[in-house]
Amino acid sequence: MPTRPDPRPLTGEPVSLDLLNTRWNREGETQDLLTDTEGLAVWLAANGLDFPAEETVLRHTLQARDALRAAVDGISPEAVARIDAVLAHGRVRLTLTGQGPAEDAEFDDPSWGPAWLAARDYLTLLDTAPDRIRGCAHEACILHFFDTSRNGTRRWCSMAACGNRAKASRHYARTKES
Repeated sequence: MPTRPDPRPLTGEPVSLDLLNTRWNREGETQDLLTDTEGLAVWLAANGLDFPAEETVLRHTLQARDALRAAVDGISPEAVARIDAVLAHGRVRLTLTGQGPAEDAEFDDPSWGPAWLAARDYLTLLDTAPDRIRGCAHEACILHFFDTSRNGTRRWCSMAACGNRAKASRHYARTKES
């Protein structure tokens, strides 16, 4: 169990985007939850991932985060290779259960589990609705979200934070002109 609370401003996104959101800006400075295994424990717990918060897991998870960062910036041959390098450490085994078909993730080394699951989740999002994977529209924000709004027009990671700042900025600009 983590010994500290989750300090991130945006949580609850799909695991791939939540991994990206372990880096965020606060007052002009980039913050990083994954600087140590204690931060990894916070992220694993927030996503219900039952893996040990160990150095090897952290190293592999950071590799997946870097690969995801490259992929959300645009699918290039390099980004594809980086995601594929993470995915090479696991596979999906199809099974039949009493409740019907199921998928079990298997890893060549369990320390790749969280990294592989995040990369796999990103593929699922790409397959489901690639146009709904978005970066926050605020110029100083580096957070990402999966737009689940009905009309698909969400622009901000949080209306209370970045959306409000943008509205306040526009209001200030209008009143300054008057």
